[in-house]
Amino acid sequence: MFTILVVEDDPNFGKLLEHVLQDEQFTPVITRNASEALDVLDSKHIDLMITDVMMPGTDGYRLTEEVRGAGYSFPVLMVSSKETVKDKRKGFLAGTDDYMVKPIDEEEFVLRVKALLRRAKIASERKITIGKVNLNYDTVTVIRENERVVLPLKEFLLLYKLLSYPDKVFTRLQLMDEIWGMDTASDEHTVSVHIGRLRERFGSWPEFSIKTIRGLGYKAVRNDEG
Repeated sequence: MFTILVVEDDPNFGKLLEHVLQDEQFTPVITRNASEALDVLDSKHIDLMITDVMMPGTDGYRLTEEVRGAGYSFPVLMVSSKETVKDKRKGFLAGTDDYMVKPIDEEEFVLRVKALLRRAKIASERKITIGKVNLNYDTVTVIRENERVVLPLKEFLLLYKLLSYPDKVFTRLQLMDEIWGMDTASDEHTVSVHIGRLRERFGSWPEFSIKTIRGLGYKAVRNDEG
């Protein structure tokens, strides 16, 4: 059971979030301002925080900065009526992991919360499990039942990145910058070569696949759900 801290000064919206989270079997803790939220953090384990931006006293930006400054690494989702790119940029610079604009779509909200919790689990355990497949970041291995594959580092990092964000499209340039670094002498064709090698290794495995999105890049698709 995940415990989710909600920081929202609008009681009606806070109640809505509480009901939506309870329907998904989460345990919401509702607070009205940053001060109450910080008190909760002193007494409870929190798996994710959802915060408004505009609140009396300390706003959501400052609260997120304080939470990060105190060493808390749980995911933070900002939900706000402030919708400009400047507002969102300020939120991400403060340390939020995701940003939604009010009024929210409840289904999208739940999907984002679950995605943030999944990524946090991957980051803390340094493992990804997809059906019978296990990726272990520390040993750079992919295991499926009795089959154990030790990958070259770049191939493993590429696969781990794609499977950490299933259905998210990454451009070749994004993958190049993150896996190889911005100063590498390699070009974007290197990404295509490594994708090809991963497909050769795992093309017959039913748990996941790597799709080419023409004109954009690549995404991983997990086949262990639904």
